[in-house]
Amino acid sequence: MTEHTPSDEIDPDASADTARTPAAGDVTADWNPRGPSVRRDPLAAYDGMRSYCPVARGVSGAWTLFAHADVTGAARDSQTYSNAVSRYLQVPNGLDGPTHTSYRALVDRYFTRERMTAVEPVVQRVARELVAELDVPGRIDAVAVGSRFAVRAQCAWLGWPADLEDELLRWMADNHAATRSRDRARTAQVAERFDAIIRSLTAARRVAGEHAPDDVTTELVRDRVEGRELTDEEIVSILRNWTGGDLGSMALCTGVVLTYLADHPDLQDRLRAGVSDRELDAVLDEILRIDDPFVANRRVTTEPVRVGGRQLAAGDTVFLNWTSANRDPKVFGDPDAFDPVGNAPYNLVWGAGKHVCPGRPLATLELRALTRAVLDATAVVEPDPGRPRQRGLPPVGGFSAAPLRLG
Repeated sequence: MTEHTPSDEIDPDASADTARTPAAGDVTADWNPRGPSVRRDPLAAYDGMRSYCPVARGVSGAWTLFAHADVTGAARDSQTYSNAVSRYLQVPNGLDGPTHTSYRALVDRYFTRERMTAVEPVVQRVARELVAELDVPGRIDAVAVGSRFAVRAQCAWLGWPADLEDELLRWMADNHAATRSRDRARTAQVAERFDAIIRSLTAARRVAGEHAPDDVTTELVRDRVEGRELTDEEIVSILRNWTGGDLGSMALCTGVVLTYLADHPDLQDRLRAGVSDRELDAVLDEILRIDDPFVANRRVTTEPVRVGGRQLAAGDTVFLNWTSANRDPKVFGDPDAFDPVGNAPYNLVWGAGKHVCPGRPLATLELRALTRAVLDATAVVEPDPGRPRQRGLPPVGGFSAAPLRLG
């Protein structure tokens, strides 16, 4: 949902070289963000880069920040590190300054505590119904379960028809493949396909007028910013980030969370014994910190800046590597040590600064509801030794396939 989701995946710019083109011979790359070592073991690769080259220049000329202090500093310095990184409108995460403030205020109204309380029973119902369809005992791919849940939960929240489920699932698969291909034309085509789905839904509400359904999508179509109605382009951008980003992020989160629980039966037992929503949310955030599936977000420098002994020029593309920052031993000690309370103040799973993820309340609610539904319907969630896990390939993290057994 904007800042800390895989929303860059539906930006046609994101699959291409987004850095400024360096002059011939003026770049010596410190690393390859999609090289063999990253593809083989992303966490180890990021940990290694943070250790010996915390501010690294990639083969494209773009910089990556790996250390917690550097990532946090850049995320909070929106003057030096601009979010306006794409040729395409991205509301609100691709905006800066007062313009971002206005649109962010609009978006935040949709994620208030009152609204989340109202939608919680709907999300819980969706989670229970989906889990009831699973074979217990039986085998699942946690990522596939998360994908289907994300589509159903988002459709229920936005008031979209249930018959969109298969179409959206196909789009998710095509979008991941296009992103991995790094083919800008292919990525743009997939993004346009998603925009067409959104425009059909908003157009239907405009035609219906006062007879349009009373749902979040209709409310957004009628909403206003800075004293005027939102444009179609702005509405599509907001819905693209809410849905396109959240569908991918919920699938990745589900894979990471259920896999971690399968590997830690003692934690499963503790959660089954009963914990508050607040305690469960802290557990989920800590699991995602240890293996953050939201690898990086882009920025562009507005002026020369020195970071970690490296000099960056104005106009340089900078990636904030959240996955690495969330495992920085200078902040967390042993990055794999499980400490939900102690690590919470430094956890960057949902971002930091002005662009911290506005959709966090809904994303957390969805993940909590699905986790509870799985635990309530099973006696055990365990690894499936007969089917290997598959790591997500850059630019996403987590797992592309997370096979588990339910008992």
